Amino acid sequence: MKKLMMAAVGGAALGLIASSQLAGPLLAQEAQSNATVYEQLDLFGDIFERIRAGYVEDVDEKDLIEAAINGMLTSLDPHSSYLSADDAAAMRVQTSGEFGGLGIEVTQEDGWVKVVSPMDGTPADAAGIQAGDFITAVDGESVLGLTLDDAVTMMRGPVGSEIIVTIVREDEVEPFDVSIIRDTIKLTAVRSRTEGNAVVLRVTTFNEQTFPNLRDGLEKQIEDAGGIENVDGIVLDLRNNPGGLLNQAIYVSDAFLDAGEIVSTRGRDPSDGERFNAAMGDLAQGKPIVVLINGGSASASEIVAGALQDHRRAIVVGTKSFGKGSVQTVVPLRGEGAMRLTTARYYTPSGRSIQALGISPDIIVEQPRPRPVTDTEEETPPRLRSEADLRGSLNNDSLTEDEIRQIEEDRARAEAAAQLREDDYQLAYAIDILKGLNALGPTTLGAN
Repeated sequence: MKKLMMAAVGGAALGLIASSQLAGPLLAQEAQSNATVYEQLDLFGDIFERIRAGYVEDVDEKDLIEAAINGMLTSLDPHSSYLSADDAAAMRVQTSGEFGGLGIEVTQEDGWVKVVSPMDGTPADAAGIQAGDFITAVDGESVLGLTLDDAVTMMRGPVGSEIIVTIVREDEVEPFDVSIIRDTIKLTAVRSRTEGNAVVLRVTTFNEQTFPNLRDGLEKQIEDAGGIENVDGIVLDLRNNPGGLLNQAIYVSDAFLDAGEIVSTRGRDPSDGERFNAAMGDLAQGKPIVVLINGGSASASEIVAGALQDHRRAIVVGTKSFGKGSVQTVVPLRGEGAMRLTTARYYTPSGRSIQALGISPDIIVEQPRPRPVTDTEEETPPRLRSEADLRGSLNNDSLTEDEIRQIEEDRARAEAAAQLREDDYQLAYAIDILKGLNALGPTTLGAN
């Protein structure tokens, strides 16, 4: 027993010595790292004092410090930034659904301002700004080298004032100027309508109004159709939707899923990860869904598309999405400012990250670019005559008036569908898919 006790004590002593020998270099390394950090902070203080004392013009110390903070954040990734008190207030207004500006969501790429997407019904949309455009100058002043917030500030101004933005577009040889009149942006988060027998839900952004708008709009369209049995399915149009609030993306996904994971987020610390699951209840009542996306579909839009795609609840149609797979947390700071910091990546239910890759559609459908109309095409082509136009032609005596009326209504719907293919080929394609699925009967698509 005595020998056993000696062995135990000896083992503990050896363990203590080993731990002490290991801890020594680690503590020294940590102390050296801290010393380096303090040296760098001293360097920052020296530079700040030198600028304040020796710069050729007087400087605003507050602006100088804010610029340093913003530089530190923007060096991390394109979506982290410092928000002054005014910017933080503007962001809160924007997420509530009404704000002033041009109506474009932008990011930064290679020093230039890149349009993620124009928002429906805004001055930028009316002026023809497209997803993927690069803004290289504002009112003749280059934006190269500016932070994203500084470039956005240049584009802000009084409602009703004009701004000239210089655009570089992939298919254009030369840059060109676009005039835009600033306006108050009032976003309707979801616009609902019926095309043929398909309910189209056009989701323009994910703000506090999105899920209520979607729910109410869908219910009204189903009611107007006389019941869900008269609906072929739903087109969820997320094209040029730049994203927004994470919780709204979860609500919209949950609206069409009965169970299963919607999205997960993972930060640097594994314990900070979160999973969000769907609850029972499908607003579409099992009807097939087609999700439309394009290169302007980002962030929250990609969460919805990815969740419905992974659960095989929807067919995703269009072109590859933007590929923003990170989560930003807005941290309030003293002085009413805030810090927007990238804190996590998000993952679709299958565990894939779409960061820089985007969501790939199940069916790739390009939207044809508008073709310029020639002078000869502007003239309305003459209508071809038919048997019914001939003088003295016989009437059709095999059909009742109701049957003739039904034929005329079917013809009008076919003509409207043909016109839709001219106006919006991707949407017409999505509606054709729903028609086909409805003709086959109960679909194999369904919530897991």
